[in-house]
Amino acid sequence: MRSVPSFSIFRHQGYRHYWIARQLISAERQMVAIAIGWQIYDLSRLTRSIEESAFMLGLVGLTQFVPILVLSLPGGQAADRFDRKKILVYSNIVRFFVISSLFAASFMPAHIAIPAIFFAAFGNGAVSAFTPSASNSLYPRLVPRDELPLAIAWNSLGMQGAAMLGPAIGGFLFIGGAYVVYGAAAFLTAVAVVMFATAETPPHEPVHNVRGWSMIVDGLKYVFNNKLVLGSITLDLIVVFFGSVTALLPVFARDILMVGSEGLGLLRAAPAVGAAIVAFLLAANPLERKVGPWLLGSIVIYGLSMLGFGFSKIFWLSLLMLAIGGAADMVSMFIRQSIVQHATPDHMRGRVSSVSFIFIAASNQLGEFESGVAARFLGPIGAVFLGGVVSLVTVASWLKLFPTLSRADRFEEVEGEAKRETSPSATS
Repeated sequence: MRSVPSFSIFRHQGYRHYWIARQLISAERQMVAIAIGWQIYDLSRLTRSIEESAFMLGLVGLTQFVPILVLSLPGGQAADRFDRKKILVYSNIVRFFVISSLFAASFMPAHIAIPAIFFAAFGNGAVSAFTPSASNSLYPRLVPRDELPLAIAWNSLGMQGAAMLGPAIGGFLFIGGAYVVYGAAAFLTAVAVVMFATAETPPHEPVHNVRGWSMIVDGLKYVFNNKLVLGSITLDLIVVFFGSVTALLPVFARDILMVGSEGLGLLRAAPAVGAAIVAFLLAANPLERKVGPWLLGSIVIYGLSMLGFGFSKIFWLSLLMLAIGGAADMVSMFIRQSIVQHATPDHMRGRVSSVSFIFIAASNQLGEFESGVAARFLGPIGAVFLGGVVSLVTVASWLKLFPTLSRADRFEEVEGEAKRETSPSATS
């Protein structure tokens, strides 16, 4: 049993540059999310109630989800047809200009700044419709097949490290003003673009003689015929859609726990602290057995931790509940990502990643809208309680709906099961 994860994966220059760029973008996104959330809630509270301002936070999530819903499937087939590295470079250049517009909006009065922030949120959603498919399709080709679990673990570890530091840094920088956060985020994005552009990647092997719409349909069919993939990504959809508290953290920070923007940064970072600890352990010793039971068990712990957070009025206890939830979610995310990668052939990765990302975006951005709506009618504490209960009910349901997933043992067996489920004889 290893005490620290192996660094051998970073001997591959392409993966090394990719990994650095990905973590810079992850940190930037967390910082921007902190600034947008606090700005929208704070500006809304000038003229609106707590419940109405919480609903405005939900609308930010909906605004980001709409372009993701419309553009993610085309983004997936683009990742299979065109050079994935170029997609990452060009889309993050667009992201740089979106962040620059937020920088400008931070100097505007409230009646102009709020619409400008929503416009930028829409732009962020449009960029996010193209980057995940290209990113998730590229990195498996940057390392040997037998090193893929280590690459997945390091991706998770890096992402959680960025998610841990990004909100804390964002909350601290917000003391100087929103424009300071956006300026720092723009700088990180520019560096990431350079890292993507200089990464050594294998020549792209596009899919030929297939129309774009046919490729999209093939990707959807593959996901819905593969019960392991379908069960994994829909599990995330339901649990995070109802169970995530991210959108409501400005409400808890400002009006329930009363800890200000610095406290908001710590609340946003707490799940990443728990997740980073688990990601470190997984990078050193990736899960190899009973992955299905581990997956469902982690969701049970996540749901219970969200119930604890909803009822807590003590800041340190709230941080602890969020950290436990983040740790449980890290186990779930590692297993789900591993299942999808092992169960998907390379020529389908872009399209399957796009379908998966639509589900992830629905759970995150559309879930933020659900949180805002629930908080509008149930109050913020009632909305969190609802999410925790739904998480527990979902686990019980998945035991019946996806028995193959709940009994899954090794990832290698997942790969074989996926081939059987999607073979012509299985789908005829």
